Amino acid sequence: MITESHTIIVHLRDEIGIIKPELHGHFLEHLGSATYGGIWVGKNSLIPNINGIRKQAVEYLQELGISVLRWPGGCFADDYHWRDGIGPPTERPKRVNIWWGNCIEDNSFGTHEFMELCRLLNAHPYLAGNVGSGTPQEFRDWMEYCNQGSGSTLSDQRSTNGASEPFRVKYWGVGNESWACGGHMTPEEYAASYVRFATYLHTFEGLEPYLIAVGPESNTHAWTTRFFTALRERQFPLRPSGFAMHYYSWGKSTSTSYTIETMREQLATFTSMEKAIQEQRALIDRYAPDHGSDHRIDLLVDEWGTWNIIDPKDEQSHGRLWQQNTMKDALGAALGLNVFHRNASSLSMCNLAQIVNVLQAPLLTHERDCIRTPTYYALKMSRIHKGNMSVQVEHHPDDVTDFSVSVSRRQETVALTLVNTKHDVAMNVQCVFPHGVLSDVVTEILHNQNFNACNTFEEPHVITPQKHSADIDGAGCVVHLPPLSIVTLHARIL
Repeated sequence: MITESHTIIVHLRDEIGIIKPELHGHFLEHLGSATYGGIWVGKNSLIPNINGIRKQAVEYLQELGISVLRWPGGCFADDYHWRDGIGPPTERPKRVNIWWGNCIEDNSFGTHEFMELCRLLNAHPYLAGNVGSGTPQEFRDWMEYCNQGSGSTLSDQRSTNGASEPFRVKYWGVGNESWACGGHMTPEEYAASYVRFATYLHTFEGLEPYLIAVGPESNTHAWTTRFFTALRERQFPLRPSGFAMHYYSWGKSTSTSYTIETMREQLATFTSMEKAIQEQRALIDRYAPDHGSDHRIDLLVDEWGTWNIIDPKDEQSHGRLWQQNTMKDALGAALGLNVFHRNASSLSMCNLAQIVNVLQAPLLTHERDCIRTPTYYALKMSRIHKGNMSVQVEHHPDDVTDFSVSVSRRQETVALTLVNTKHDVAMNVQCVFPHGVLSDVVTEILHNQNFNACNTFEEPHVITPQKHSADIDGAGCVVHLPPLSIVTLHARIL
């Protein structure tokens, strides 16, 4: 087998920005078996649960350290009316989920159940409000219901429904994909809707809402420039706190039938995503209205991940947009997180789609079974970067597209994630630290020679992290990366 030599020079003093824990965020929608049958099994289920929430899923997700969870959509959000999901479950109305197969939505999983999930995961809730088919009053009432402590009819109703203390929800999405399922609006039409809704979304109990405006699909410049131009022309004093783009890595094969060519094409989209983040950040800084404010509008990627061709048999068995996750998808997860780490100064939140059973899910469930996908392990291995300072890395040769790295530090520790996406070439990576000496090195590897390999309900441990090694070499170390591998390194640096 061919082995390439690479060198990275880590500039520990050349800081990029803090890797906010929210860059490792997640997303749950009422779609397929993500919510019902995935996270939510019901309080009377024979499947072990905590107040109706699948116990095994909670335990696995707790290991990931979920920082923020977005809900209830997605396209579902702009047809969701929050009052349907509160009060006694037997009295909640049944609706038709028009976006995802016209299935019956019984609203047994609503605001209180979602907040219980966030409590169990110690995650910040991020609620996507209904702009497409809802009203400003419905939206502001939801905010009051969640955040007002006491004394109002809505806060008293929340207390009657079992939550005497406010939920204190900070993150609020003002619509979702308003250029498509959220209303098929032009940027100017959405700017008008944003202003209309945001006018009524106020502070409750001292908690100022973090309002997130709908950003573009992928790297659509026109949406961003026209939205902010329209917002500036209106001289609206309440700027968005954040602006959320969506960026999916579309594939040309079903999950377990990728070829070398289609795998390389899909993984190459993460390079395009990095370019999109940088260009969207520049557009916001150029066009966003300032109104004398020194606050920079944050950029989010609140939907991202691999989106393969969906196998109809999988959908029939497991629900809409169910896809198996393979070693290839784990590589994609690591590539995406490396992009976010390297651009930590430009981003405030990123949410992988979705948390269970839909698209690039870390967990898959079927009846009583709940398994961890290779994506799960890629995410877990990258936890070592959360809250660290991202630092600059110099790579030689600098024109390689099949190798990815991110490095971060915190006080006297350093963390690295290295990714080799080549299927037939190993890599020896010389890691040089001009301003420090490594000790107490711990390495871990996720690897499989077959990029279509996956964990199944019958064989759930085909791909799991293993201990790895690094050769200490002067002011650095040498790390070996087999083909199709993710390696993390954590060490003290003196």
